Amino acid sequence: MTSPKGAALDTPSFVDAQQRLVAGFGARFPYTSIEGIPMLWQRFGPHIGRVPNQVGHATFGLSYNGDQTGFDYLAGVEVSSTDGLGDPYQIVTIPASRYAVFRHTGHVSGIRHTCEQIWRDWLPSSGKQFAPTPMFELYGDAFDPATASGVVEIWCPLAA
Repeated sequence: MTSPKGAALDTPSFVDAQQRLVAGFGARFPYTSIEGIPMLWQRFGPHIGRVPNQVGHATFGLSYNGDQTGFDYLAGVEVSSTDGLGDPYQIVTIPASRYAVFRHTGHVSGIRHTCEQIWRDWLPSSGKQFAPTPMFELYGDAFDPATASGVVEIWCPLAA
């Protein structure tokens, strides 16, 4: 599925996922000013691979606690436990859930457009509702952090 600006959004896959713990750096962002997210990733980048109890190499961008003014965002990695994790790390539990998983292919600057398509086009016509738990971006082996391009999975939690 390609989702650069102007491209149609393809049908998602549906995945039942177990609970995950994610540790990283977080901040609150207003919807109108998300330019600080890349700087958050730059601050967290040197910690990737060095976070205590890190599981695998994938990185996660969590969006949660959304309200009328903004949302919390955490750039992080999955961890097996919170042992040894303190400052500077924040820890977020992603509960077990069923997810609609969308693929964004291209530069990360287009992720916002892909998410807008999910909320504006797919969700109203799907008959589904999102659960009030973290939505996340999953950056795996098909993503190149040096170019900030590749495949990013966008995991949207579904209400039961």
